[in-house]
Amino acid sequence: MTVPGLAVQSPDGLGRMYRRSLTADPSVPSITTVIAQQPLDLDGWRSYTAARHLADHPELRTALDSPARIRQLVRTAVDASEEYARSAAQRGDRVHSFAEQLALRELGRPHQLAEARELLRAHDEEGFALSVERWWESFGVEPIAAEQTVWNTSLGYAGTLDLVARINGRICLVDYKTKGTTRDGRVKPPDEKVAMQLVAGMKAEESVVDPAAGEWEPWKYGEDPLLIAVAVGETEFAAVRVNPDVRRHHWVTFCGLRRVWEARVEVAAAGRTLLPLPPPPPRVQLPADPTPAAAPPSVQGAGD
Repeated sequence: MTVPGLAVQSPDGLGRMYRRSLTADPSVPSITTVIAQQPLDLDGWRSYTAARHLADHPELRTALDSPARIRQLVRTAVDASEEYARSAAQRGDRVHSFAEQLALRELGRPHQLAEARELLRAHDEEGFALSVERWWESFGVEPIAAEQTVWNTSLGYAGTLDLVARINGRICLVDYKTKGTTRDGRVKPPDEKVAMQLVAGMKAEESVVDPAAGEWEPWKYGEDPLLIAVAVGETEFAAVRVNPDVRRHHWVTFCGLRRVWEARVEVAAAGRTLLPLPPPPPRVQLPADPTPAAAPPSVQGAGD
């Protein structure tokens, strides 16, 4: 996938950032970085992947009497789950690249569609390319822009939309999600958080014209577009649209997450959170006074 030159990974762990030009410093978080402030528990999925790898391991039965060997197999299972996640991300990049090259071809611009298809074929993933093409044909997609970088100054964020297109006369903002298939061969649907991602793109204020020079223009396609997420599977595609009635709620949530990200930046800049605490010095014992204290005067007979 073409990585926008305006996007860079923050070295201080604050996520993906955008800059106004190729020579400027990054100044705002990406849409996906903002959304990532929302807790997302992947422990269950990773645990299941690792457990499945361990249960299917051919050496499991013979290793049951060796604790050391069991620990080694568990480590192998954890590594396998992490590799699965990396492979899925790389597959998503290849599918997005194919979809982008298809749009560039239809726009009459230079493209590498054949190379993108060959890369999928080399990984035995050409079915995903066929699903993208079926989506284009079924919906009569008329591309306007591919991998369009947008910016919102008022809230402070930026992002890159997979596709801006016209479908049946309606302006559409499109996001692709590469998904696996169920046991009956159906593609898995997109996660609902894609609605927030698309709404944030819709709420952009500018789009880039020349990234090298830092030239931007007012965002032309944010006036009530159709927001579409396309789940691209190996056997089929599934398109969904964001319900217009819920857009406002997702926008409010996104604005809140943007404030959470900013709070994290402020905390990181404030200095170390936890400081070492040594034990207190031993208490000084005062020497005992050898002179007995004088007895208080007797009050007996007072006033005699």
